[in-house]
Amino acid sequence: MSKIITANHLIGGDVVFLAENGWTPNVDRASVADDDDTLAALAARAADAEARNIVVGAYPVEVRCEGSRVVPLHYREVMRTRGPTVRPDLGHQATLGA
Repeated sequence: MSKIITANHLIGGDVVFLAENGWTPNVDRASVADDDDTLAALAARAADAEARNIVVGAYPVEVRCEGSRVVPLHYREVMRTRGPTVRPDLGHQATLGA
């Protein structure tokens, strides 16, 4: 099962995903782990970011890849990728076309 790492950015509070070069609010840019060793490496990077107070609450999320799209399997995580649900015309979700 493929997985990514998600967390909350401490400064802005945004939902972020661990990418090759840091954290991103765009789930499609997340680094995808297809095996336990890769997931362990991603988890270690996330733990380091938590220790440096960059993010909080990092955890793995099961996903499936559809071409260049990364789609979480659990509804809660799908909602987290879309940003706040009260005003889809505001915030980063407006720029992502949510």
